Amino acid sequence: MENVTLTIDNKKITVPEDYNIIQAAQRLGIEIPALCYDPNLEVVGACRLCIVEIEGSRKLETSCSTKVREGMVVHTETEKIVKLRKEILQLLLDNHPNDCLTCQKAGECLLQKYAYRYDIKFREHDGARHSNYVDTSSPYILKDDSKCILCGKCVRTCAQIHDRKVLSFANRGFDTRIVADTDLSLEESTCVSCNRCVTVCPVGAL
Repeated sequence: MENVTLTIDNKKITVPEDYNIIQAAQRLGIEIPALCYDPNLEVVGACRLCIVEIEGSRKLETSCSTKVREGMVVHTETEKIVKLRKEILQLLLDNHPNDCLTCQKAGECLLQKYAYRYDIKFREHDGARHSNYVDTSSPYILKDDSKCILCGKCVRTCAQIHDRKVLSFANRGFDTRIVADTDLSLEESTCVSCNRCVTVCPVGAL
C-alpha cells in the first residue's frame, strides 16, 4: 500500500493512503471531536462534529469518512468549523437531561467533554424533548432514551455479531429512537447482555 503526505493544521504527516483524515490527525496528536466515530465500527458520519475544511473544497467534509489524498491541506479548528460544532452541541444539550453530576458516565461522557471544550451549556427552552423512557427490565443493562444522541454505535456493534442484530433504529425524524427487536424491553428481547453496546455508548444512554 502506498503512502500519501498531507498537511493538517500546518503540520505535515505521511500515512497510508487508506487512512481517513481523523486517523491521520490522531497520529499528529490532533483530536477532532466525534461522537459517532469508532475505528472498530462501520463509518457513518452521523454526528457531523468531525467536520473539517479542506483547501480547494467548497464544502466542509466529515473527517471520519474522507480519505487522505496526496498534498491535501486540512484545517480542523477554523472559525466556521467551531461555530457549527457549537450549534450541533447546543442542539444535543437542548434535548439532554441536565444530570451530569449524578450520571454514571460523568467524566467519561464525550458529550460532556466536548461541551466543556466549546463552552456550551444547558439552557431552558419550551421546545420538544425526547421521552423520558428508562428501561430497567434487564439486570445488566439500563437503557435511558432521554440521554440517547442517536449516534448509532450500539446498533453497529450489535450488528457485528452474527445472527444477533438486536438493536435498530425505529421511527423517523424527531421520533427516532433505538429499540430492541420489535420494540421490546431488553429483558423480553433476544439481547444476551453481552454489554458491547454499553462499552461503545459515548454518553450515559446505556
